[in-house]
Amino acid sequence: MPLEERRRAAAVPPAGRSAARGQLGQILRFGLVGGVNTVTFYGCYRLLLPLMAYFAAYTLAFLLSMVGSFFMNTYFTYRTRPTWRKFALFPLTNITNYAVQSAGLFALVHWAGMDKKFAPLLAALVAIPFTYLLSRRILTPAGARPAAGER
Repeated sequence: MPLEERRRAAAVPPAGRSAARGQLGQILRFGLVGGVNTVTFYGCYRLLLPLMAYFAAYTLAFLLSMVGSFFMNTYFTYRTRPTWRKFALFPLTNITNYAVQSAGLFALVHWAGMDKKFAPLLAALVAIPFTYLLSRRILTPAGARPAAGER
């Protein structure tokens, strides 16, 4: 096969490159929103910590930041319109996140002896990939996601 034909065969079609760039942009925006959301969560957590038990402060801060996360992700990350249906389903995407973070928080504080002021930050890192995939599934229309064979 001539060199030019091999290059064409190996090249990613322009639509594929565009989709890959779009998904990379989405992942980067998700990361930015996640950073803002983490700062929001942690700020709320630290403000609530002197007022209540650490796990209650964690839960309330988590719920407050989840509402902000919904709006930042719909408008900025996935560039879609928020709806009541998406708002109602969005907490479902965070159940896994909450479970992973909660288990991590408990393990870090009680088993690893980590300071309860900083343990939620480490526990949150583990949950990031799960949160991205689940929120993308809820917040974007099915046609906007690649089909199973295209991934």
